[in-house]
Amino acid sequence: MKKLYFLCTGNSCRSQIAEGYAKKYFPGNEFEVRSAGTQPDQLNLLAVKVMQEDGVDISQQYAKAIDPAYLKDITLVVTLCGDARDHCPTLPTGAQHLHWALPDPAQAQGTTAECLVVFRQVRDEIKRRILKLKAEMTK
Repeated sequence: MKKLYFLCTGNSCRSQIAEGYAKKYFPGNEFEVRSAGTQPDQLNLLAVKVMQEDGVDISQQYAKAIDPAYLKDITLVVTLCGDARDHCPTLPTGAQHLHWALPDPAQAQGTTAECLVVFRQVRDEIKRRILKLKAEMTK
């Protein structure tokens, strides 16, 4: 079974969104999908909301620290911010690493409606990249 790991700083938005989409689009009998953070915080409720808008429920997910045991036979690690890339643990030989430099929607300023616009933009970009990754990995 291939193992995918999505990492960011707080494991509150971007990596949670990526985990949600990967669990939806990657066959569960072929892929194990997880996310984690270098400094886990808590699941952002706006991330939950924008994912529900697209039919993906991440409300039961929670922020987690990076699990060294899971990394031992990892297939692919995707870092979603510079902090995660810079603090990514050493990967085993043969493991793939991708870096998706995405803005942190939790840093958006303004009204809830204005922040939701940013969350949706990041969500849509992550979805686009997950679908492209799926096409590449399931050939």
